[in-house]
Amino acid sequence: MTRSGPEGFEQNSEVLLNGAALATSDPASPAPADQPLSSHSRFAQRLRRRYGAQLPLLPEGAPVRATLEQAFQALRRDVADAGTALRILRQLVMERLIHLDCDAQASLQVVTRAVTELAEFALDVACTQAWQELDAQHGAPRTPEGERAQLWVVGMGKLGARELNVSSDIDLIYVYDHGGDTAGTADGRGRISNHEYFAKAVRIIYGLIGDTTEHGFVFRVDLALRPHGNSGPPAVSLGALEEYFQVQGREWERFAWLKSRVVAPLACVAGSAQALRGAVLPFVFRRYLDYNVFDALRTLHRQIREHASRRSAGRPERANDVKLSRGGIREIEFIVQLLQVVRGGQFPELRTRPTLDALQRLARAGLMPQDTAQALARAYEFLRRVEHRIQYLDDQQTHVLPTQDDDLAWIAQAMGYADCCAFLHELDAHREFVAQEFDTLLGNGTPATDPDCKKSCGCNGPKGGRAAAPELDDLLEQLPGQFRDRVLLWREHPRVRALREDARARLARLVQRTAQWLREGKVSEDAAVRLADWIEPLLRRESYLALLLERPSVHLRLLRLLGAARWPARYLLLHPGVIDELASDAMLSERFVAADFERELEQRRGALKSTGEDDDETLLNLLRRAHHAEVFRTLSRDVEGRLSVEQVADDLSALADAVLRVTARWCWQRLKSKHHDEPRFAIIGYGKLGGKELGYGSDLDIVFVYEDEDERAPEVYAAFVRKLINWLTVKTAEGDLFEIDTALRPNGNSGLLITTFQAYANYQQQRGSNTAWTWEHQAMTRARFVLGGAEAPAPGAGQSLRERFDAVRRAVITAPRDVAALRGEIVAMRDKVRAARPVKDDRFDVKHSPGGMVDAEFAVQFLVLSQSARHPELIDNVGNIALLLRSEEQGLLPAGVGQAAASAYRELRRVQHQARLNEEPTQVEPPALQAEREAVLALWAAVFG
Repeated sequence: MTRSGPEGFEQNSEVLLNGAALATSDPASPAPADQPLSSHSRFAQRLRRRYGAQLPLLPEGAPVRATLEQAFQALRRDVADAGTALRILRQLVMERLIHLDCDAQASLQVVTRAVTELAEFALDVACTQAWQELDAQHGAPRTPEGERAQLWVVGMGKLGARELNVSSDIDLIYVYDHGGDTAGTADGRGRISNHEYFAKAVRIIYGLIGDTTEHGFVFRVDLALRPHGNSGPPAVSLGALEEYFQVQGREWERFAWLKSRVVAPLACVAGSAQALRGAVLPFVFRRYLDYNVFDALRTLHRQIREHASRRSAGRPERANDVKLSRGGIREIEFIVQLLQVVRGGQFPELRTRPTLDALQRLARAGLMPQDTAQALARAYEFLRRVEHRIQYLDDQQTHVLPTQDDDLAWIAQAMGYADCCAFLHELDAHREFVAQEFDTLLGNGTPATDPDCKKSCGCNGPKGGRAAAPELDDLLEQLPGQFRDRVLLWREHPRVRALREDARARLARLVQRTAQWLREGKVSEDAAVRLADWIEPLLRRESYLALLLERPSVHLRLLRLLGAARWPARYLLLHPGVIDELASDAMLSERFVAADFERELEQRRGALKSTGEDDDETLLNLLRRAHHAEVFRTLSRDVEGRLSVEQVADDLSALADAVLRVTARWCWQRLKSKHHDEPRFAIIGYGKLGGKELGYGSDLDIVFVYEDEDERAPEVYAAFVRKLINWLTVKTAEGDLFEIDTALRPNGNSGLLITTFQAYANYQQQRGSNTAWTWEHQAMTRARFVLGGAEAPAPGAGQSLRERFDAVRRAVITAPRDVAALRGEIVAMRDKVRAARPVKDDRFDVKHSPGGMVDAEFAVQFLVLSQSARHPELIDNVGNIALLLRSEEQGLLPAGVGQAAASAYRELRRVQHQARLNEEPTQVEPPALQAEREAVLALWAAVFG
């Protein structure tokens, strides 16, 4: 076979017979109606005539490795050489599969697994034979350390995915781990390089598997997918393969390597061959979202379509190809592989080879509707089963429906249909659905149904062509003033000048589409200018240009987001990869769900562990990407007006809790000095975390405690907390998570980073000489138990740590106090805070000025500390607004004062939140917010006099 380049990614569909002895020029008569369905297969008829005596050698049931080994050994007793035994074994397996598939309606997985295991078994036998022959002539190949060098047989495509069909060829790539020389024979002769040794091994393996004899072949073998195609060496070293990936690897090859797997020799599959992952994974799955592959897959798909058209030219019967025609098997595979390659770098759970498994993983990851995944899976199974029945007819490597009426009728019957019409109707329905999904994902870069695409990005639907990209200079006259001035700066910008031609064309199309939306009033000019500001530093990452061009809906939502406020642009510049979140239509209507977030992170960690990638750095980046994506989802809902300020704070606080839980769990599991399966510690949240009022970029005020009598506990938990803080705060390539403030721990910054819970309780409850200050009790009003041993009681205690903390908090808040002294201390503290945050007399700061948010917060803290003993309704940590309303209900505030202050506090929070989003000062000129200020001052007067 002579395939090379992208065509090597396509299975050859020419008519090839499995050996001259099995071919027949006289079609067999159709089987009688009372015979098994498999009897109509001319291939089965030939096999049963020629190998009837040997068929019982294969044990009953679906062929698996153990029964293949048993039959092979029985055949070896009758025939001398391994090659002949393997060829006859192949015929026995094919006859069994025709029977199981057609007569017993075996599942697709049973058939593809059996063919795959036959290939793996045959390759393992061939490797063993090759080593025996070559070691006798040249000695074993050696590594520089004197160990035996290994050759890995890498199965590509359907072999790698364990999806071989009954007439598949096998795409192989041979990789060896180390260069060097063989040991030579005992007399010191025959020494050759490892490269020569393995090249000879490839020839021997091919002879045993691929040569055609009187018994046919075992499998057609194709090496065209190896580096440099058919012009490359038969076997390549691991080092040379890595260099090829880095320097010359092409986009379409990433789709081929996606399904790669070391399939032989068996001894290496779970051992030394794992080293290949380190080269393949970063080549296939890029660290950032990778939309550049869309064009590569379009090119590959177009070449395959053109190849199929050339084959069917003048022969219309060849056009009905269930694999390569529109809506065929190949388009399902392309849909799945495209989404895997684009997102697999950030979603490691997508890194799976089998198509059906990948479809379900894509649905679970939210990248495809579950209904679509199930419909594509049904279409895939249907088309693959049809493909097998086509090949059962004559053992031809073809995917084209037969034109003979009796053959077509048999295929329909073997698929479970009473007649051809019902079968063809079902076939057409599946193919039409697949074609529509393929066109939606890949057709000219945008969904054919997207009106924004048709109007402004040069598309004419899935069958049209994309218009030639304009030059940036030619677009300037179409742009409004500020946007034109901003784009004009790109004329001489080094990043723009350094762009490749295709990337520069993408940039021009994005400018053109943005200008179109500006003229239509869909976006503001501020948004367009901010888009230019945002994209300029990212021009070296051309995948972002590709993403925006491929997804007009993402481009439009991004512009709306940038036009709504300034802070999102800054966030997006730090974390540009999150813009792909805008692709989800449902995203804006959803809310954060902690359980889903944690489950997805555990799935991704499990996927990374399965490939040996779960090192600290990878997990740190995984946590950061997941956190940034969730923050961005909340931000998008926020600026679109889908969430209130309180809901934003609730979701960001729930996200922080979830991140703390996951990070603590992973850090403990990776702690070398841990002495229990689960840590007996807790995190207490204070401030905005404790009050569930986190904003974007808020730091976390937390205190760590433990309850563990083990003598190793102080050292273990100190190391654990240091690791935990490092994981939360260290900056990686993906940024950081949170700033951590532990100043509220006993004795502040001079105290231990983590203390026993009993020491914490004693400090808060004024036991002993070392006790908390009033301002620390003020902070306790907003404290809450964030995570820890909440379910199981601490050793020797009747309550869990959560229950014990709640009891301590209640005791602190309800403790008897001198109300006048408390009032004086809190007022003094308020004066101290105000002095540290001076505000001009002609301005009103929504937080720090008299009548601002801090006044309301101090008033609430005084009410809680002074009145909770008599009014337990104030004990709960339910937030300032709810506590103000409860205080009025309990008669602690004059009628209307609590409600007015609660409404004012809510509005002040909203104004502060909006100002920060717009990167504007939180100070306003009176009379703005005058009513809110007066309401808070009235509260202050009612509480403090």
